[in-house]
Amino acid sequence: MNYIIIATIVLLITLLGVYLVIENNRQKAKNAEKQIFNQRHNEVTLHFKTKTSEFVAAGALPSKYSGTVNAIVNNFFVVQAHSEDNLNQLERIVELFILTVGEEVYKHREKDTMDSLKDTLTAFAKELPTNGVAYNRDFYFESLPAMITLLKTADITDIDDKEDGNSERDEGEHNQSETNKLAAAQI
Repeated sequence: MNYIIIATIVLLITLLGVYLVIENNRQKAKNAEKQIFNQRHNEVTLHFKTKTSEFVAAGALPSKYSGTVNAIVNNFFVVQAHSEDNLNQLERIVELFILTVGEEVYKHREKDTMDSLKDTLTAFAKELPTNGVAYNRDFYFESLPAMITLLKTADITDIDDKEDGNSERDEGEHNQSETNKLAAAQI
């Protein structure tokens, strides 16, 4: 009888030990996932802030509005859950903004109209919410992508066509098709 009690106690201690090891490993895995999530968030935030600084240095964004624009990434998780879907949306928004503004900087440098872009980005920054609670899911999934899309201007070749008139339109279309061929070759 004593052997049965001792064997049962040893078995219970073994089961408790196995359970504790499994829980410890589960907790370590959860912490590793959180660390990876936080690292991705930090990388996206740093990338965005770096690009914003570059836009300020390029003269496209007034320096006093860089903090306002950086609020896009700073306030992302204020009222939203820390989930993979939300982080993916933040990454998409950041890339959309960087690509759009980068294209605009290129276009406006070519046309020497950086003041126009500066005015556009100033208006964009003024339209951003002023309190962190307004940076919610609707803002990031609906309003902000639409606001970023409004930053786009006509292509340089389209502007050139309108300025040059109909006589040189064929040349502009030829240049546009050459540009399209170049872009397709790069892809």
